[in-house]
This record gives sequence, C-alpha cells and structure tokens, in this order.
Amino acid sequence: MAQTFGGHSVVREIAETILLALIIFLILNTATGRFQVRGSSMEPNLHDGQYLVISKLTYWFQSPTRGDVVVFHPPTHMEEDYIKRIIGLPGETVEIRIGQVWIDGLPLVEPYITDLGSYSGSWTLATDEYFVLGDNRRNSDDSHRWGVLPRDNIVGKSWLCYWPPEQWGLTSHHTFADLVGQNE
Repeated sequence: MAQTFGGHSVVREIAETILLALIIFLILNTATGRFQVRGSSMEPNLHDGQYLVISKLTYWFQSPTRGDVVVFHPPTHMEEDYIKRIIGLPGETVEIRIGQVWIDGLPLVEPYITDLGSYSGSWTLATDEYFVLGDNRRNSDDSHRWGVLPRDNIVGKSWLCYWPPEQWGLTSHHTFADLVGQNE
C-alpha cells in the first residue's frame, strides 16, 4: 500500500506528474517545431547552426504572407526541411530580371537582402502556391531553381531563435505595404 501525504498517494502524484508532462509535450510538439539552419541561404539574417522554434499553428488561423520566413518541404526533396522567405503569393506573377524581383509588374523593395541574384525567370502562381527565396540570393536552393511551393508543403512560420545564446530573439519577418510598389 502506498504511503499518503496530505491525502494523496506518492504513486498517484508521480503518475499525475508524468501524465501532465506527457500532455504538455504533445501540445508543444503539435503547436511548435524545432529547426536547425543549415547553410548560408538566409544570410545575413539567419546563420548556419542557429536553432529556431517554428509555429505550426500560425497558418491554421491565417494565410502565409509576403515576407514571412517559413520552414517547408521542398517539392524536390520532400524528406528535408528548408527555410526561406515568402516572396510571391497565390495568384501573382513573379518575375525576376537579373536578380530584381517584380510582382505583377511592380518592383519588390527588399531591404533585408545584401546581394541580388544574377538569374532571371517568370512564374505564375496558382491559388495554393507560393514563391520562396533565400535572403542570400547568390547561394540559395529555392523557387528560382525548382519552381513554386505548394501550400501543403509549408510546415510553419519561424518564430524564435534559441541557440546560440548571443542570437536569442524573435525571427525577423518583413512586413510589406499593401501595394507592392509602395514598399518601405
């Protein structure tokens, strides 16, 4: 027979603690994910080796928006996770002219990048497709190489850097004005 302290048995207290820990673990793993940045495709904003928490719930309540930094499964390597920035939204035409991005004929102002890519191309997005690019345009395996990203491939929105300690903080997303031509 288990001893009781204050009317509860020690075994029951341990079982309740384990059950509560399991419930919290399941809720956290459903709502969030952990991701390690690999490579330099998001420089200068995210760095190789950083660990991030991503929100899996954000896009249950709202659609991804231009400027969001997202983790996803690329169509060419579904078993892997990539991280890039959303540039083009469903229904838009994305054109890249020698590295400069144009959305529906208007130039996209992107203060978060330091170097334009040297490539060109044009993509028209369907109702459930996105166009994603790395911030390091000269070194990124992204939509300019493998095409559009289906909505179902998006895992979640990057939220918080938790490692290394000197880089702790919220992920930097960029907010664009309503009209692409009126960006900050």
